[in-house]
Amino acid sequence: MQLTEHRPGRYHFIRRVGEHELTIDETTHRSSLILGARLLIEDWPVRALRDLDENTVAPLLEHAPELVIIGHGARPGFPAPEVQRLFLQRGVGLETMTLAAACRTFNILMSENRRAIAGLILPPAEG
Repeated sequence: MQLTEHRPGRYHFIRRVGEHELTIDETTHRSSLILGARLLIEDWPVRALRDLDENTVAPLLEHAPELVIIGHGARPGFPAPEVQRLFLQRGVGLETMTLAAACRTFNILMSENRRAIAGLILPPAEG
């Protein structure tokens, strides 16, 4: 799904979302990553919601965002209650949504200059 042709600001912008890849700015990524306005952490070791734990969410929380978006798959789901508690204890909002919805939401939040970070979970390509 092509999201847009233009990059409207000085922040990372998600241009295209596929089942096993994302195009951010001009680069295609094929593994899970963490994305902020000027932050890009590649090869985030998460392949499914069940992989979220204290260690894998630490890089999301260390940047003190007001909101974290977790994007995954084509169906809604939620991380384990213990993971949700980590965000609640730090006063950080947490939203989980499909990968495509998370990418659209991230772009909107960046255009509003919000302190948000996205954890985008890409399953490994089959084959």
